[in-house]
Amino acid sequence: MERSSHDRRRKGGMRTMPFIFLNEISEKLAVVGFNANMISYLTQQLHMPLTKAANTQTNFGGTASLTPLLGAFVADSFAGRFWTITMGSIIYRIGMTSLTTSAILPQLRPPPCKGKQVCQEADAGELAILYVSLLLTAVGAGGIRACVVAFGADQFDQTEEKQNARTWKFFNWYYFSMGVSILLAVTVIVYIQDNIGWGWGFGVPTIAMFLSILIFIVGYPLYRNLDPSGSPFTRLLQVIVAAWRKRTLPTLSDPRLLYENEELDASISATEKLLRSKQFKFLDKAAIVTEEDNLKASPTPNPWRLSTVHRVEELKSLIRMVPIWAAGILLFTAYAQQYTFSLQQARTVDRHITRSFEIPPGSMSVFTMSSMLITITFYDRIFVPIARRFTGLDRGISVLQRIGIGFVISLLATLVSGFVEIKRKHVASVHGLTDSPKSTIPLSVCWLIPQYSLHGMAEAFTAIGHLEFFYDQIPESMKSTATALFWTAISAGNYVSTLLVTLVHKFSAGSGGSNWLPDNLNKGKLEYFYWLITLLQALNLVYYLICARLYTFKPIQLHRKEDVDSQEGVELTGPV
Repeated sequence: MERSSHDRRRKGGMRTMPFIFLNEISEKLAVVGFNANMISYLTQQLHMPLTKAANTQTNFGGTASLTPLLGAFVADSFAGRFWTITMGSIIYRIGMTSLTTSAILPQLRPPPCKGKQVCQEADAGELAILYVSLLLTAVGAGGIRACVVAFGADQFDQTEEKQNARTWKFFNWYYFSMGVSILLAVTVIVYIQDNIGWGWGFGVPTIAMFLSILIFIVGYPLYRNLDPSGSPFTRLLQVIVAAWRKRTLPTLSDPRLLYENEELDASISATEKLLRSKQFKFLDKAAIVTEEDNLKASPTPNPWRLSTVHRVEELKSLIRMVPIWAAGILLFTAYAQQYTFSLQQARTVDRHITRSFEIPPGSMSVFTMSSMLITITFYDRIFVPIARRFTGLDRGISVLQRIGIGFVISLLATLVSGFVEIKRKHVASVHGLTDSPKSTIPLSVCWLIPQYSLHGMAEAFTAIGHLEFFYDQIPESMKSTATALFWTAISAGNYVSTLLVTLVHKFSAGSGGSNWLPDNLNKGKLEYFYWLITLLQALNLVYYLICARLYTFKPIQLHRKEDVDSQEGVELTGPV
């Protein structure tokens, strides 16, 4: 139901951001604090082999990034974003509490290694506690991640030009605040885990999560809560079924004869109406009115037989976005290596920053986050104002151009990683440490900083660009789904990483158990693995450039407050 203009002025706006951001910061503090050092916990505390630990981490990351689809369905269908975030946060905290308990009680972990004895790997019961805890945090994260960005954007009224302009600033500042929390996680939390204990390392973010839930709920009276408009997935399926039922009908020569019903679409097109596009004409058949639809007897059609143009275009918009979505998968595949093999690289080298301070391996992503934050600030404060003078676009460059720049930087990051690995192994060989995986190689950890920093720069361009693109191009009734699409790209990237590691481990196996990715990286070929990803990224970049060139932006009629009195709209077809 449409709210009054007085209600819209009274609720929402910038004053709600602290409540929303605090919840997101706590979630990132928890998940990144564990994820950044997870490979250490799995190999050192649960004594998993390296490849199994790497796959466990990427599988967990993939699952946690897939559950936002479930969160989006719940939020858009019946619960609304506020309650989905709240329940997701509670489930997340239960999972973190279980994980903390397993880290505190020694009987829930295998005994520590003594001397040179073979370490006892975690048994089925100990792994079950780990997996259940991770599953709970993954489900909880789905409720938070699917909704927090869309809920934050909801606080700005899209029908007011001034507030709508702030929405796109919101994405940069959202990612900036998230970056600050990640920076805190990979420094303070990882330091606690490595130097004080895993119990406190998990306990601190668990406590922070509890406090954030209270703060988020306290802000309820200030929020601008939009009512859920029904399951978007059901509407999409209805369009497909209706089009299939009418597949034998000829295409109408006059698209103005296609069925439209503004009253029926009122709840899903409050600020914008989707206009008919010329792509995927087969789906237009879902909006052809036939005698069997019997509109004279009932003004409300059977949605499984007849869809409005707006609903058909919802499906078309989603289909058009899929190629751009798919292009982002390999970016996150490359990004995932920072928390697996890059972390193991860091563990083998000299990590002393000063004579008395040694940076923990899990804290190496501090360089990624710092680079990302610096790039976001540079982009927002310097790059965009300069680019705006040449392009005339409010954002400086189009969102598709921003994504493309990030792809190039990510490719360079992975390429550099391979050359650094060659250097690391050369130094290990010169000093006779090839067969000593636990010995420290006399090579400064600073050699690894470029690859971490380049990944941070790439994320500032591509990840935020993807988030903007999804939110802008998704129909307004599916805003939670837009965020879910972003996270599913991360999910797919993690699963592709698992697949690549598994295939490389299998097909690179040689005599005597050698392969590219052994537990002793000094005797492996990790640089080949990095260059394999680089090659895939190069092919992916060509694919993306083709997709971006052919992409058609959704044609819409945008309802502004200043247009209400005159009953006119503004048709938008330009790039974002």
